[in-house]
Amino acid sequence: MKKYLPALILFAVFETLAVFLWLAKGNLFYLFNFTYIGACLASGLTLFAYGNKSARRLVQLAVGSYMLIYLGLICRENMQIEGFWYYLFLGTFEAAFIHYAAAKIFGPLIFGRGFCGYACWTAMVLDFLPYKKPQAQRKNWGFIRYFTFIMAFALVCGLFIAQTIDIEKIMFWLFITGNFLYYAVGIWLAVRLKDNRAFCKYICPVTVFLKPLSYFSVLRVHCDEKMCVNCGKCLEVCPMDVEVNRETRKRKNGTECILCYNCVKVCPKNALS
Repeated sequence: MKKYLPALILFAVFETLAVFLWLAKGNLFYLFNFTYIGACLASGLTLFAYGNKSARRLVQLAVGSYMLIYLGLICRENMQIEGFWYYLFLGTFEAAFIHYAAAKIFGPLIFGRGFCGYACWTAMVLDFLPYKKPQAQRKNWGFIRYFTFIMAFALVCGLFIAQTIDIEKIMFWLFITGNFLYYAVGIWLAVRLKDNRAFCKYICPVTVFLKPLSYFSVLRVHCDEKMCVNCGKCLEVCPMDVEVNRETRKRKNGTECILCYNCVKVCPKNALS
């Protein structure tokens, strides 16, 4: 029962949030939304406990597709960062704003960059590419994410300052266009650098929110350095170039861990958990 406890706790957290938002907003959507996501994540953890190698990918596809297709295309919610700024400026407590608050602003205090590993619809597609192990030395291009972050903010500011008509319709088309550009740039970078997660490392503006509080994340990969034999297998399979063979929170690229647990699976001494 102990190995299933994390799944039960995670589902309980999401279900509590689901019930709270349902009662606070008087809208059954929130009950369905967070129950569904919580159930997907809990199921993934359970499958992982059973040793299912596809557990993370199944969750990623279930949650990522739901956000992209149902919330984004069918419900016409801009779930990209532009949608967050849009609802923030409106002062409206709606889906995109709640999503960012729960998954990308306060959530990282609990599960770090878990969103990137289990729910991101951009990474969901990029992870189908063959470059799962980075095949080149990491570039010092992380500053680009701050430009894309500022550009998204400036774009929404400009729409409000100009008092644009039909801004909600424009936000929907920005969601379509933004996703197309994300996929195009992400695939190009992955092929060019032979690294599926190059977009996540250098371009994605959402990481500006995710990285700071991920440093303090409750859930993270731990390393028993006394058991570690420094074979380097964990470093070879980490898609985000995290220095997972050190226990300190100050380890290199520590705030970029997506909790994929590839390192845990390959450790010959069970030094990682």
